Amino acid sequence: MTKRALITGITGQDGSYLAKFLLEKGYEVFGTYRKSTAPNFWRLQYLNILEKVTSTCADLSDFSATFEAIKACQPHEIYHLAAQTFSGTAFDHAVDAGEITGLGVTRLLEVIMQINPGIKFYQASTIELYGEGGTRPLTEDTPFKPVNPYAVAKLYGYWIARIYRERHGIFACSGILFNHESPLRGPLFVTRKISNAVARISLGLDKELTLGNLNAKRDWGYAPEYVRSMWLMLQQEKPDDCIIATNETHAVREFAERAFNTVGLDWQKYVKTDEKLMRPADVNFLQGDYSKARDKLGWQPQVKFDQLVEIMVKADLDRWQRWKGGERFPWDIQP
Repeated sequence: MTKRALITGITGQDGSYLAKFLLEKGYEVFGTYRKSTAPNFWRLQYLNILEKVTSTCADLSDFSATFEAIKACQPHEIYHLAAQTFSGTAFDHAVDAGEITGLGVTRLLEVIMQINPGIKFYQASTIELYGEGGTRPLTEDTPFKPVNPYAVAKLYGYWIARIYRERHGIFACSGILFNHESPLRGPLFVTRKISNAVARISLGLDKELTLGNLNAKRDWGYAPEYVRSMWLMLQQEKPDDCIIATNETHAVREFAERAFNTVGLDWQKYVKTDEKLMRPADVNFLQGDYSKARDKLGWQPQVKFDQLVEIMVKADLDRWQRWKGGERFPWDIQP
């Protein structure tokens, strides 16, 4: 029997990598994307899988559209990745965060209850649940303390999935994924902002890179490895929640330094800081302990920090070199 999976937010970084992973596992893959005048399928095109997935528009604030999307594909598994994903703008869209990122989870779970309670459900959680974090590695037992509307909405999604699991017997899991990056990361995120700028500077297209908090430390992993953990969680006998991380932290400053080293440049000559880029409630240290995922799922990270930075810089460098050579291809940057 061919398994069917539905991925909400299939056009994003994680959705695209997960779609590719599931296709390679022999799944029939369906996906939803938010209503937009110009849906962006560049990541699916970049991975050469756009024609292999069935995509449909379904707004998470619309119960009827959500119901019809799930009814149409009758999935065995639902991977809920769609959300208002950039926490840096959460205060500008606080109501939308609650409506889409929070209540959207309840709508999906209610549809599962109505259509087929046997559907397995994956909820994409986030390190933002922990807020200020602290100075020690965070575990599944660390108290949550969200500090922005996006994080609060995600916390609602985490708890409502757990409640439907415990009260209604839904196979619902939450993966608390720490920062995970790749060449498909959006340019608003600091890692891709750095890798893209480094590529442009090395080719003489830009002269400097402006960043905010250089001292913020994050636990950065490689996105294609992280989507495998999502699948593993839904293959277990019993549903549970797991942290997915690397148990290492590196500062934004380190990321910039390693990125410029990749192209043989001194980062201090090109990086500037601007207080306007500081978040109103920034978190300085976040590190995850993935022990539970290792023990229960058999998952652990393979790509280390230096290799991750190199992968991202070389991918953006390759894109800009191809663009300078006159080639046009699916891309999220508009030169």
